[in-house]
Amino acid sequence: MAAGALWGLVAALETHRGRDRAVRALSYGCQLAGAALPGPGGLPGGLLAASAQLSSCRTALRLFDDLAMLRHSCSYGLGPEGEDALVRGLSVLSNVANQLYYPCEHLAWAADVGIVRAASQRWWARSTALWGCALLLGILRSLRILFQLRRKLSQHKCSTSPQRQQKLRAQVRAEVLSILMDTADLCNAIHWLPPGFLWAGRFPPWLVGLLGTISSLIGIYQASRGTNSEAA
Repeated sequence: MAAGALWGLVAALETHRGRDRAVRALSYGCQLAGAALPGPGGLPGGLLAASAQLSSCRTALRLFDDLAMLRHSCSYGLGPEGEDALVRGLSVLSNVANQLYYPCEHLAWAADVGIVRAASQRWWARSTALWGCALLLGILRSLRILFQLRRKLSQHKCSTSPQRQQKLRAQVRAEVLSILMDTADLCNAIHWLPPGFLWAGRFPPWLVGLLGTISSLIGIYQASRGTNSEAA
């Protein structure tokens, strides 16, 4: 069993998404540990520096994600006809926000490294705002799906087979985890927006690391259960 888990981990790390989830969790974990430990230098400072480098690594790797996101958006289109109209609308808007997020982040990165002349902070703010919009739309979508699932469970409690009820409950748990994951990321996204909007700029580093670690671990758990999720 241990060998199977090891080979599963190796297989996950050989994929772009699997490696990104691992780097994300490690980056936020280093930030959480570095901010929680006493002292500005030594090990805490090293952990915070490692967190910053891992975050920069993910930003560079996202330079190649535009086409994958475009393929996902095109394959979903306006959504399957049998799907709830509100769920379809929220999914389409979320795809649009995610699609626009990437070029904004690329421009911010290019401005930071000096490839283009632009105010990088403006583009970072735009990319963060788009990410936050996509997260909020994802939360609303999950809440809508959760409402539908709970209604199915209550309406067909006696007529539904135990296997079907178990499947519906598993879907409910998956949506609850998605809401928790997106909410944690949304809290951080708002923190990274320009000061003056809600709690922008007010989180201590350890709280940012904690929220990111929670989100990352949920994403890894969902991936291990076969529920793929997007985590920027």
